[in-house]
This record gives sequence, C-alpha cells and structure tokens, in this order.
Amino acid sequence: MSGVTNQEEDKKPADQTAHINLKVKGQDGNEVFFRIKRSTQLKKLMNAYCDRQSLEMEEGDEIDAMLHQTGGAMA
Repeated sequence: MSGVTNQEEDKKPADQTAHINLKVKGQDGNEVFFRIKRSTQLKKLMNAYCDRQSLEMEEGDEIDAMLHQTGGAMA
C-alpha cells in the first residue's frame, strides 16, 4: 500500500474556474478588462468600471444593456 487515503487522492488543486475574465466595452470603443470571482455581484463590477472611467454615477442611475445586432439591408 502506498499509504495514500482516498481523501488525499480526491483533493484537487484550487479551482481554476473560480475567476472569470471580463471585458467591458464603452460606447467610445474603450475596453476595460476585469478579473472577478464568479460569485461577485454585477453591481460591484459596474461600480468598479464607473470609478475607472470617472462616470460619477449616482444612486438611481440606469445602465442600458443591449445585444449587438448586425444587419439591415437597404430596401
């Protein structure tokens, strides 16, 4: 026997997917990258982005999020 218990074999290195890398892109095309935990609230990410961009957002301000749509042929 090697002396290794099942518990020791089941231990894995720290979860590599505990963090995710995100890119926040502004209307001007400026990109800001963040590495956050999966459990981090979106509010915390938005506040960090606003602080970096000096947007001076206040309580009650809104952020509109939309899907990028391509298309629209001339008739």
